[in-house]
Amino acid sequence: MSPTTDPRRFDLVTLGRAAVDLYGEQVGGRLEDMGTFAKYLGGCPANIAVGASRLGLRVAMIARVGDEHMGRFVRESLAQEGVDVSQVRTDPHRLTALVILGIRDENTFPLIFYRENCADMAVTGADIDPDFVASAKALLVTGTHFSTAGTAGASRAAMAAARQAGTRVILDIDYRPVLWGLTGHGMGESRFVASDTVSRHLQAIVPDCDVVVGTEEEIHIAGGSTDTFEALRTLRSLTAAALVVKRGAAGCTIFTGPIPDTFADAIDVPGFPVDVFNVLGAGDGFMAGLLRGCLRDEPWERAGTLANACGALVVSRHGCAPAMASTAELDDFLARADRVTRLHDDARILHLHRTTTGRPQPESITALAFDHRQQFVDLAAAVRAPVERIGVLKGLIAEALLGLPGHRAGALVDGRFGREALARLTGTGRWIARPVERPGSRPLAFDFPEEPALHLRTWPIEHVAKCLVTYRADDPDDLCSAQEASLLALQRACHGTGRRFLLEVIPTGWEADPGSVTAAVERLYEAGLTPDLWKLPPMERPIDWATVSGAVRRLDPQCGGILVLGLDRPEPSLATAFEASAGLDGIRGFAIGRSVFRAAAEGFLSGRLGPRETIEAVRVRYSALLMVWDRFHAPAPVGSVA
Repeated sequence: MSPTTDPRRFDLVTLGRAAVDLYGEQVGGRLEDMGTFAKYLGGCPANIAVGASRLGLRVAMIARVGDEHMGRFVRESLAQEGVDVSQVRTDPHRLTALVILGIRDENTFPLIFYRENCADMAVTGADIDPDFVASAKALLVTGTHFSTAGTAGASRAAMAAARQAGTRVILDIDYRPVLWGLTGHGMGESRFVASDTVSRHLQAIVPDCDVVVGTEEEIHIAGGSTDTFEALRTLRSLTAAALVVKRGAAGCTIFTGPIPDTFADAIDVPGFPVDVFNVLGAGDGFMAGLLRGCLRDEPWERAGTLANACGALVVSRHGCAPAMASTAELDDFLARADRVTRLHDDARILHLHRTTTGRPQPESITALAFDHRQQFVDLAAAVRAPVERIGVLKGLIAEALLGLPGHRAGALVDGRFGREALARLTGTGRWIARPVERPGSRPLAFDFPEEPALHLRTWPIEHVAKCLVTYRADDPDDLCSAQEASLLALQRACHGTGRRFLLEVIPTGWEADPGSVTAAVERLYEAGLTPDLWKLPPMERPIDWATVSGAVRRLDPQCGGILVLGLDRPEPSLATAFEASAGLDGIRGFAIGRSVFRAAAEGFLSGRLGPRETIEAVRVRYSALLMVWDRFHAPAPVGSVA
């Protein structure tokens, strides 16, 4: 049955480990010497769920997480990747599993599993809804969840429901000796310890599977022999399942019938010669690619090619779940695989990965920009208010936003006067950006003394880095070069720390010369800038918006789009700009400030308005601006990401 006519709700349901990976950031050292760790979603079935979702499959997961911060992180991370989490239950008594990992060299990856009585190992048969399993084309189970009686019962219950419903059962052998109690805690990286008990256990499972996938070592443990073909023949005597052997750089071999004497006599799919950075998670990427192929009824040769390519992409990266490939980068790699081996240095693939994976950008951004610093200082001085009142005022502006639906109330706020506002808004699901430029600097300078990456590392991961630059393409070359160098340094910092990048460009004299906006954007692209979003002046002619949005789409199809800024324009002028930008898919929304809050700010700082009146005044003006926007642009659906 083709994907377009299959009535089932999901392509894939995964069952099993859902954990948090703490990855050492110092490559080449011992875990003992690691100083900082990056936090990622982890666990084989969770990684596969993310990878399969990124490749366009409809995916759900069955698991348990703890009733704590890490459990919420796992659930939110899966949901952000498009994975259905309705069957990810919260365990009130157990903690979410943790794994601490490092990269010593391309062959050594020390890791420690913190999984004693963890939440995902408490899944039982009672957690399995047979109708939910039956709603998928395939069920993925993993070997680790057969290592205890309770989780084995849950896996068996899910498999029985799948068999009853005609849902395919896929087994990832996922053999970790330490999780079967065969090694000490310090040997988490060990991939093979012979065990008759484990072999008998796995051999009791494979008869009920349609596809069995493992490395050669995992085939050895499942088949009870360190001779690969002897192990395969044992498995074939127990099951008619397709047996898929992952062979690293050599690719994979798929056995659909009797076991021949050599790999070449089966469906042998060559791998891709790429530089290896980190093999952890590569098998999960491989499985995601394999499932993309076989669940869309592709020939095994094609499924194996997709699997090998996804594995090759993952070995070039840090992390497991975040390293999973998207369809866009997979297609690009396959089109150029004969010319690309250093994937971690390939600018195109890196850009595609960064822009097509991870936290999704909102469909529409309608943000109140109150990140101004000098303007607020000047306003306070004009009414003789103490500077300390600015922070209180920004807290009230945040309160006004919190009274509006989250999907319509983004914010652009600074960390100097807006610390209280940031604290209130962060974690509410709203789109939040923060400025990094020193107000009024030209050439551009940053509003902090340290390197950009060091500064951005102190921010919550959801915060977008916004930089305003006064820039014309025909400025003196030395000025352009200096500003471009600063912007490129910031862009590298954003990429290195996982932050989105919003670039606000205001060319001098743009009102008389609106073409200078497009010229500035084009020159910045030529210099190597690829921001996630642009913030551009409120031009009033449709031709100017069409020209600049066309340039953005031509030069970076992955760009998130353009926000309209306000520059303290009155509402009629903004309405004209909104109407002029209507109908262009590259116009994402607006980020406007003084046009909304100026009167309320003056009233509060001067003492004419109290806190409640200030909040209401901002709310009314912002709501009115939203109505003006919606007059020309379709409002974002309530369920969209914000």
